[in-house]
Amino acid sequence: MDSSLYVLVEDLRGDGDDVARVLSHGVTSITIGAAYHRARDVTPHGRTRVTMRHDGVHFPLDDAFDGLRLTPPVQKGAEREPVRALREQTRELGVPLHGWGVFLHNTTLGLAFPDVTQENCFGDRAAPADLCPSNPDVRAYAVALGRAIARQGMDSVVAESLHFGTFQHGYHHERSFVELGPAAEFALGLCFCAHCRERVPAADAAHDAASCLVASVLDGGPPIDAIPDVLINYAHARTPVVTSLAADVAAAVADEGSRLTFLDLTGAVKGYADGRPTGDPAAASAWRIGVDPSGVGKVVPSYAVLCYASDEARVAEDVTAYRTALGTDTALRAVLRPGIPDTTSAAHLAAKATAARTSGADTVDYYQYGLAPLPVLDRIPR
Repeated sequence: MDSSLYVLVEDLRGDGDDVARVLSHGVTSITIGAAYHRARDVTPHGRTRVTMRHDGVHFPLDDAFDGLRLTPPVQKGAEREPVRALREQTRELGVPLHGWGVFLHNTTLGLAFPDVTQENCFGDRAAPADLCPSNPDVRAYAVALGRAIARQGMDSVVAESLHFGTFQHGYHHERSFVELGPAAEFALGLCFCAHCRERVPAADAAHDAASCLVASVLDGGPPIDAIPDVLINYAHARTPVVTSLAADVAAAVADEGSRLTFLDLTGAVKGYADGRPTGDPAAASAWRIGVDPSGVGKVVPSYAVLCYASDEARVAEDVTAYRTALGTDTALRAVLRPGIPDTTSAAHLAAKATAARTSGADTVDYYQYGLAPLPVLDRIPR
């Protein structure tokens, strides 16, 4: 059974022993970050102890992006082709290599081309990291990025952020001294750009409801918990935008001899901060980011979910819900964090891995090599 460890290029030493070093932590494949986003990470065993990451790809660009308005930034050192070098090492050992890309979360592109980012109910382009999946330039860019990653010889392409963004994570440094409440926060994360208004039914009514709701809170009114039906319906109506984009990217990846894994971030939206998600299973909340797991499952061969939860019963609940939505034909990969804030011991990790597998996951993967101390990574084989 394939079990993979997520790894970023900056965390590899490039000394020829990287594959053995990663596999020593009890996995059978590697998922390498071929295209990533800005971050500042504490990296306990990395080449640097605190690592700055940047938007862009870790390989030279080819003709996949010819004629497109949007092209990804190219990372420093990409001319040395670290992804292809890792591919050569893994191929010699018969080890699968998956290419992980962050697709529509790119601050560099958003700042350079604000018109391709999500537009809130006040007309603000205030989420430069969130490229709108309704925008035709963004859609063409996503297809080209999937194709370019596949061309690195990847066994599969793992597509992160191939959906709408949320208000909570649109920039690297965010402040609000207003108690927005769940409804206003959700409303501020909805996109009402011209392309969304054209593609999504009842956009005008949702736009008016969102602006009125948020304005009432910003003007001093109390925060509101319940999201109005008109906004819920609008969010659900966006899901065909994401499903059709996933289908287009999957087709491009297949053309290059690889296969797409759609990475659903809903589990991170619910449990990233403390590993204690509440409420409905993640699959029942995926509509908030424009994802219909059942619809996407029909157009991609593989689907990954982030089980960011400390309670193994919650892991089982989330995996069961996704398996039910996807049916039996789509491969399901469950991604666990082996350390804080979700996991306290090897036994705890084993219990969650067992819960995921018995609930319908075909594979259990682990996030993330460079961020976890070595003793934490040692929990995986144990």
